[in-house]
Amino acid sequence: MFEVAVTETFAAGHALRNYRGKCERVHGHNYKVCVTLQGEGLDEIGMLVDFTDIKRVLRKAIEYLDHQFINDLPPFDKINPSAENMAKYFCEEIQRSLQEGLAKVPVQVRSVQVWETDTAVATYRP
Repeated sequence: MFEVAVTETFAAGHALRNYRGKCERVHGHNYKVCVTLQGEGLDEIGMLVDFTDIKRVLRKAIEYLDHQFINDLPPFDKINPSAENMAKYFCEEIQRSLQEGLAKVPVQVRSVQVWETDTAVATYRP
């Protein structure tokens, strides 16, 4: 099994709904997102998927949230903008691109990690 991963960062604000504590108030984070893809085979030039392609797709998903108040944006206007829900959001965005032919060989999302701080990370595995 082969794995490749890319990491990007962005800044945004949010407030957790139905949370009792300081995170119920509006606040921001410098987020870090790491997407790991996996597959059993490589393409004709020996790559699972081009890092440039993964970064492009991840940056597009990040661009939607970057420097925004996440609570105002679908789907986070309905679901809590927790790191866990954000990891699932990024996973679904990457999976959509994979289904549209991003990779030349069968590839799937292994995991998505979203860091809110240097010491707090949430992981989603489909």
